[in-house]
Amino acid sequence: MGRTKTFDAADVVASARDLFWARGYEATSLPDLERATGLNRSSLYHSFVSKRGLFDAAVQNYLATVVHPRLRALTESHEEDAVDKYLAETVVDRGCLLVNAAAESAAHDAATVTIVSDYRRELTSALTVALARRFPEATDNDHRAQLLTSLLISSHLISRVDPDEAAALLSVARAQYVQWVSTPR
Repeated sequence: MGRTKTFDAADVVASARDLFWARGYEATSLPDLERATGLNRSSLYHSFVSKRGLFDAAVQNYLATVVHPRLRALTESHEEDAVDKYLAETVVDRGCLLVNAAAESAAHDAATVTIVSDYRRELTSALTVALARRFPEATDNDHRAQLLTSLLISSHLISRVDPDEAAALLSVARAQYVQWVSTPR
């Protein structure tokens, strides 16, 4: 008879998510995961099959707990400045787990390409919805959303290398938004 699982899988996944987010997939070793989760290697493999299986669970957790709530704030909020609030609350210290994963492995990992492409589309769509609510007369809200998405993703991508430049890109995005607000069509 096998031993009963005595850990909370959600806590394990969240701990692994934070480690992958901070260090990246490649730089995160199994001993690192053992320390972060409190599980030994055999328990990790038994529960998640592989390091990649745990990473995939961490990505799903990131989408559910970080990305989708923030995107809902754009699409469901009736605040006039939901976009500005979203931009102001974007954190550049760790970048984005998805963008980090894309930079690290997208060239040889189709699953990562799909996840990151879906994220980019979801972000652009959510921004388009929020911008259309804020600027109902504008005919270029989709173009505006693409511009903001590009600045956000660029900020996430550069955040680990140059946090000051990442913050500057976010400032450019906010300044562009403020310009749109101050010069209505």
